Amino acid sequence: MDELERKINHSFKNKRLMREALTHSSYANENRGRGERSNERMEFLGDSVLGMLVARRLFSRFPNMSEGKMTKLRAELVCEQSLLDVAHELELGKYLRFGKGEELSGGRERPSILADAVEAMLAAVYLDSGLEEAAGFVDTYVLRALEKEGASFTTDYKTTLQELVQQKSGRAIEYRMVGESGPDHQKVFVVEALLNGEPLGQGSGRTKKEAEQAAARVALEEFEQ
Repeated sequence: MDELERKINHSFKNKRLMREALTHSSYANENRGRGERSNERMEFLGDSVLGMLVARRLFSRFPNMSEGKMTKLRAELVCEQSLLDVAHELELGKYLRFGKGEELSGGRERPSILADAVEAMLAAVYLDSGLEEAAGFVDTYVLRALEKEGASFTTDYKTTLQELVQQKSGRAIEYRMVGESGPDHQKVFVVEALLNGEPLGQGSGRTKKEAEQAAARVALEEFEQ
């Protein structure tokens, strides 16, 4: 717990909140007699806190952005893949408490469990120290891509390409990873966009999500020629 506190730069006044945020329902069910509680309620609260804090930052950062674009960008920033990236960076899986069955079935690597745990951890920080401390967590881990990319991050090339492709029936776009390189902490992924199985564009990025966006951007340029 001390190690994780250093990673998130927050020392809990109430350690029970942190333990609860790291407790999967399988562990709580196996230890009912000891008063253990799962992180499901914290996940519920964290989801709302996350959505509000991201919306607040987008509202102040982009004063001329439409409601529709802010909604799309918020959805992208708080989606499971975005939270999974945070969980991997924090190595959150190794701190979670599981029951024996869930542990054996691979729960420590399950994307939905890891993403939910990020929301639960955010709720624990919020309950322990308030909204602004929670905002610091969100700024550091969830909104960092926004700070790096600036306004260009608001361009969702995948959605734009999908909408363009769907203008005619019988056409489908898909993405296929064709390569990766580099050490684990500096991976570069290469993804190819395909239209009805035919290569349309290729892109690379530090995450699969970034690589898909890059491939979609190249595919859009090819598609519109």
